[in-house]
Amino acid sequence: MRKLRSIAVAAFAAAAMATGAAPAMADAAHPHFVFVSHAPDSDSWWNVIKNALKISAKQMDATVDYRNPQTGDLADMARIIEQSTSQNPDGLISTIADFNVLQGPLSTAVKKGIPLITVNSGTIEQSQKLGALLHIGQPEYDAGLAAGKRAKAEGGKDFVCVNHYISNTASVDRCKGFADGMGMPLGDHMIDSGMDPTSVKTRVSAYLHTHPNTDTIITLGPNSAEPTIDVVKEAHLNGKVHFGTFDLSAAISAAIKDGTIEYAIDQQPYLQGYLPVVLLANYVRYGVIPPNSINSGPGFVTKDTIAQVEKLAGEYR
Repeated sequence: MRKLRSIAVAAFAAAAMATGAAPAMADAAHPHFVFVSHAPDSDSWWNVIKNALKISAKQMDATVDYRNPQTGDLADMARIIEQSTSQNPDGLISTIADFNVLQGPLSTAVKKGIPLITVNSGTIEQSQKLGALLHIGQPEYDAGLAAGKRAKAEGGKDFVCVNHYISNTASVDRCKGFADGMGMPLGDHMIDSGMDPTSVKTRVSAYLHTHPNTDTIITLGPNSAEPTIDVVKEAHLNGKVHFGTFDLSAAISAAIKDGTIEYAIDQQPYLQGYLPVVLLANYVRYGVIPPNSINSGPGFVTKDTIAQVEKLAGEYR
């Protein structure tokens, strides 16, 4: 057993040096990983990822700490990454909510020899610049582009993108992709709604009132979708506007079933929590890692397919 463990550690060291980082000594028997997200405590969408972390940690006999800035402040997120790095975990998993803000602390972790996998926000190119092993997530611009093309094909001519987290560059990428798919400049078609439900309702209602030709709505997740559902129903616009959203929740599932929302773009967050733990555990034990990043989405969930996923929404979907 001791000889096998020595071989595993040696393999890990060789793989780490191949990435240009000096390897940290890992506890291969029971590794400790840290997952840092940009999400505020109020964002329930991340419950699926938290559930995936618990399951994968148990299966891999690992400890996984989930850490996040309580209010979503990215400067706080950067400090959390720095603090986590100082504790020398066996692996780090992080979103890239803002490359410029997080590049320093994430690059420092890699240079220290801590294996890094990036997930959710950010791009494969940004992940590579950081020296991460790989990226697991949805190409946000491409997902928005596909949704915009779909809306245009169904007759959409004017749209609004309701952005509840405008400081996250991935959110803007979604809106930009949607605008390009519609064949229109983004311009003032994107509104900064904030996350407070009352604020979202007020700003969406005001936009629709001042832009009466809006026939297409795209929201970027439950925080913006659920209040917008109320706006659409209260204005008796359900079925009269093309309404799509990113991500799933119980309220979004119900709105798909009753025809208020046409589709949800599922990035499969479960995979964003589950896969990095499994991959890092195998990496620190055996020095093996896939050579390519992994796209966890996009996939369109519609009225025809919602029955397959609605029972799992909020836990696995």
